[in-house]
Amino acid sequence: MKIVVIGGTGLIGTKVVARLRSRGHQVIAASPNTGINTLTGEGLAEALANTDVVVDLANSPSFEDKAVMEFFKTAGANLLAAEIKAGVKHHVALSIVGVLLMQDSGYMRAKKAQEDLILQSGVPYTIVRSTQFLEFIKGIADQATDGNVVHISNVQFQPIAADDVATFVAEAALAAPVNGVTEIAGPERFMMPEMVIRFLEATGDSRKVVPNDHAQYYGAQITTSSLVPAGKARLGTINFDAWLAAQTQHA
Repeated sequence: MKIVVIGGTGLIGTKVVARLRSRGHQVIAASPNTGINTLTGEGLAEALANTDVVVDLANSPSFEDKAVMEFFKTAGANLLAAEIKAGVKHHVALSIVGVLLMQDSGYMRAKKAQEDLILQSGVPYTIVRSTQFLEFIKGIADQATDGNVVHISNVQFQPIAADDVATFVAEAALAAPVNGVTEIAGPERFMMPEMVIRFLEATGDSRKVVPNDHAQYYGAQITTSSLVPAGKARLGTINFDAWLAAQTQHA
């Protein structure tokens, strides 16, 4: 089977590409660096010729509200139009658990716009909504830091390891389209301040975590349960302690 992975050189993309190639499939790791650009359309028609499945893992280079909306709308429209022309049989996209609940965020509004384009395209699809990646914990702490204090909202948090995300996405690419949404999450649920404290302690970071009840994520208003699955989700196998041990070992 020929599979094109958009964003195939990124954190999740490299892992997805490796998993699919190990199963014997012909896989193109598509990115602007490899001459395939969904934003401009460059190289899309050539890459998608005789392609069975497209996996869209692309992310906006800018998280500014207007720029991120423009990216997902333009890139999504270009990609889906090229898929229709090429006769692609399955479109797999990685989205975010709680995206519909977090529309105060410009990024989440853009991800919803991306999902809407997929639903309207007519291309058979599977949308995989994931919780936040364990690899993002440091970034979450950094953006909430003022001086030596990390201000973290007391919200539920069920992050998933990038390796588990890649496994689920690769499985979705090899399965039949569900023409709907599946959700994936980590195997453990915490309150976000607890996890950030444990991460900082394990990595020798002296910053102090101060929980608050503002229920915000990157400045956007959310509910205390927006970041976790509301119903049934497939759970990864890598727990926080195992992931943390691997990170500190490689540091």
